[in-house]
Amino acid sequence: DLLWTPRIRFGGLLDVPDEHGETKSQAPVIGMGLDLLGRHSPEWTILNLRSAVVRGRLPRAHGEILISDDLATRLGILIGQVATLISATMHGSMALANFTVVGTVRFGVGPMDRGAMIADLADVQQALDMPNTAGELLGFFRDDLDHEAQADSLTSLFNAAHRSTDQFGPVMGTLREQSGLADLLDYVTFALNVVTAFFIVAMSVVLWNAGLMGSLRRYGEIGVRLALGEDKGHIYRAMLLESVAIGLVGSVLGTGVGLAGAYALQVHGVDIGQFTRKSTMMVSDVVRARVTATAFVIGFLPGLLATLFGTGVSGIGIYRRQTSQLFKELEA
Repeated sequence: DLLWTPRIRFGGLLDVPDEHGETKSQAPVIGMGLDLLGRHSPEWTILNLRSAVVRGRLPRAHGEILISDDLATRLGILIGQVATLISATMHGSMALANFTVVGTVRFGVGPMDRGAMIADLADVQQALDMPNTAGELLGFFRDDLDHEAQADSLTSLFNAAHRSTDQFGPVMGTLREQSGLADLLDYVTFALNVVTAFFIVAMSVVLWNAGLMGSLRRYGEIGVRLALGEDKGHIYRAMLLESVAIGLVGSVLGTGVGLAGAYALQVHGVDIGQFTRKSTMMVSDVVRARVTATAFVIGFLPGLLATLFGTGVSGIGIYRRQTSQLFKELEA
């Protein structure tokens, strides 16, 4: 059910020589070794590489690399120029390898735009003395839907079945567990919850006022019904029942329409690529929604309870009406 692709992440110095072969400029780089030359490699689609190219072209042969456009400008690297990677092998020895810069890309991620390079996986394996080895194997679900629960379950099952004391033994982790991403996601979730709570309260106040004003405007009708001898408790219960019916119908229709639109966004999504042209890589241009049980609660309960509460507060005045005051109000 998943699409697997190997990667190697590494760091080092990118050294640019002058016409005499001496160092002209150099800078630290963040590197990624990807399957760039495989016929059916998924990396082109996953990282959106084709649309990320600013200058030059994509690698077509071994020994060719891409670097960030800002890094190329800062170091004065020209397309087709040879640069040397100075790094360390997986065993700690010094590694030197020459690569030809064939293109520049813009990632849309600040740290990577300042200094990053992308090379073919086989070239990085050879340069860092990592034959038939990868730093990580990334598994992607084949659709764009959310699979957090399924990923957690798969991770637990895999780690339980592959317990090993080998330092190179496989350990599976979800994306949320990588590089402190959980803290960032929790912060974003908290901020979204605050915004959602604000709008729920605002919407509830509006609906509460609607129920309150609706009942106040009916005081003349209430007075007539009381003058005709109708019981105050019966009128109050009838008004509450009416507000429940109105709130129920409105909440069902509103929640249905809202979640139908959210479901369409969940399945198809909206392409916002025209607004993210500077973030052509690493970030998906398709924005999606997610329909959850919480969405049903948020859409349904405020509409029902706020209307009922507004009617209940305004209806308390029914018990304060006096028959003598009613005759004066009705001019009878």
